[in-house]
Amino acid sequence: MPTYSYACSACGHRFDANQSIHDDALTTCPVCESQIRRVISAVGVAFKGSGFYRTDSRASAKRDTTGAAGTPKPKAEPTPATSAVADPV
Repeated sequence: MPTYSYACSACGHRFDANQSIHDDALTTCPVCESQIRRVISAVGVAFKGSGFYRTDSRASAKRDTTGAAGTPKPKAEPTPATSAVADPV
């Protein structure tokens, strides 16, 4: 069952209530009987497993550009182009 936080707009009393999702929101403060409002707060989320980091989907590309020890592979030297036409003398 979810826990909802409430705050009174008149006296400032803050409290939590365990309610079902289908229950109506509380409307009166238990201390001063004034109107209350539901407080929305941040929720802690933990992502477990693979696929959540930027580098997870790029594993194959990373292996292609690095050597076995994690050092960059030397780039191949370009070979000079040979033409079928002989050089004029």
